[in-house]
Amino acid sequence: MFFLQPTNYSLQTRKSCPVVKKNIFSANHGFTLLEVLLVIASITLIAGIGMPVYQSFQVKNDLDVATNTIAQSLHRAQLLAEANDGDTNWGVGIVGGSIVVFKGASYAGRDSAYDEIFSVPTSITPSGLSEIVFAKFTGLPQSTGTTTLTSTTNEVRTLNINSRGTVSY
Repeated sequence: MFFLQPTNYSLQTRKSCPVVKKNIFSANHGFTLLEVLLVIASITLIAGIGMPVYQSFQVKNDLDVATNTIAQSLHRAQLLAEANDGDTNWGVGIVGGSIVVFKGASYAGRDSAYDEIFSVPTSITPSGLSEIVFAKFTGLPQSTGTTTLTSTTNEVRTLNINSRGTVSY
């Protein structure tokens, strides 16, 4: 019979290659002055181009919002007059940088407790009709005409109110 005899082999380990340890604080892991200046110049260039574009979009948005706010306020005042809410006329006044839905025969003689006030951005200048009053029951406007909104970038929106109280813009 054949028996395995235990042998005493020793494992020989091979010496690993010498590793050079680097001190991470002494290596060049930062940015050069030129790289930092290029990044700052790029950010400045992008901001310089982007800011005027952003501002023009903001002014255009302000103009659109002001136009829609006036149109919706006119419609609301007309509906309140037709519904005979408070047994009086309702109207819209565009005064002092704000749009006011008011209850009464005129803006000066209104009941200010019922005012609904919406602000107009400073970049928008309204002109034309500044007070539109709707008759109770019929909802017909006592005055017709045009309200013009002009932005600081000279964009213009015009709202027309006809004799039936229809607002077009």
